[in-house]
Amino acid sequence: MTTEGNAADKSGPAVANAKGAVPTSSHHFFTISEEAPLTLDSGPTLAPVTVAYQTHGELNQDKSNAILVCHALTGDQFLTGRNHLTDRPGWWETMVGPGKTLDTDRYFIICSNVLGGCMGTTGPKDIDKETGKPFGLNFPVITIADMVRLQKRLIDHLGIEQLFCVTGGSMGGMQVLQWAANYPDQVYVAAPIATAARHSAQNIGFHEVGRQAIMADPNWHNGDYYSHGVVPKRGLAVARMAAHITYLSEAALQNKFDRNLQDRTKVSFGFDADFQVESYLRHQGSSFVDRFDANSYLYITRAMDYFDMAAEYDGILANAFRGTKTEFCIVSFTSDWLYPTTENKAIVRALNAAAARVSFVEVESDKGHDAFLLDEPEMFTTLGGFLRAAAARRGLTSPTRGR
Repeated sequence: MTTEGNAADKSGPAVANAKGAVPTSSHHFFTISEEAPLTLDSGPTLAPVTVAYQTHGELNQDKSNAILVCHALTGDQFLTGRNHLTDRPGWWETMVGPGKTLDTDRYFIICSNVLGGCMGTTGPKDIDKETGKPFGLNFPVITIADMVRLQKRLIDHLGIEQLFCVTGGSMGGMQVLQWAANYPDQVYVAAPIATAARHSAQNIGFHEVGRQAIMADPNWHNGDYYSHGVVPKRGLAVARMAAHITYLSEAALQNKFDRNLQDRTKVSFGFDADFQVESYLRHQGSSFVDRFDANSYLYITRAMDYFDMAAEYDGILANAFRGTKTEFCIVSFTSDWLYPTTENKAIVRALNAAAARVSFVEVESDKGHDAFLLDEPEMFTTLGGFLRAAAARRGLTSPTRGR
């Protein structure tokens, strides 16, 4: 049994029809009831579970033009337009919109906040029905597969039998791979970007530094900061600062900041932000605490650390994709040292070993891991061509609007 979280969602997804176009962007909630709980990899079940999601464009009559976008660690369901919870612009406005790579005149774009998130989908800050208080650390540990399992429930609710495409970068790319492995018949094409099939020791290490910073904050209160009316801002800010360095490249940092001083002509011989790069990182940290829940950061980074697709298939990644009919396009970036090209090529080799159809492009960029969020024409051209060819095979030859 499922229920709708707001009146706007009761009619289901927008579908193009003879009566004309419907609104092209909307925000929805979908709730799994206690009669059909979500079973988690860690053992327990979870219900009710609410999913916050946004859609763009129109679902065509045979529901064959749906693209699921999976967001990264600190992303959310707000791909484009204003995030009405944070008043920030959408995180993938370079990619999503009329005439863009993910063309909202042609495709029906879906993006949901992940399980454990803090933008409307059930997570640690939400109320535990057993106690009447926020879950905090009583929230069960989750995995990438759990996130995908919940997305699958949403897609089933929308009545979409096969997604035209599943795509996303970073942690979003992990979800794409999990979708393709777990539900191959429901993914026509897949485009994981700047990702990996397992989290490396280095990545686990960076996440652990961030988690320890949060848990060392005196305002964390063992995850129960909600009842104390405080937020572990310092710890969460430090976690964000450390992580943000990994999203960039040495060249990007050097070109942007070099050793330039911040609002001064000489060093202070103290511990203020003497350098522009210090000021930049402090800003990234302080702005992050206003939009993200600290416990969500713990849970989602842990889910990423546990991600190891080959482990689910006797240590052989190719076995995850045996017999798949899904076609893949893998994209990496030359300066990405968080999920370097070698990790992306490992996915390509596994797909080749499984006799899957796969193309691969390494984009020349000095922007580091965050390149997938930025203006990268070669990425747009690559994915645009891949999607147009797949759309032609699928018969998606014209925009839905005005039909």
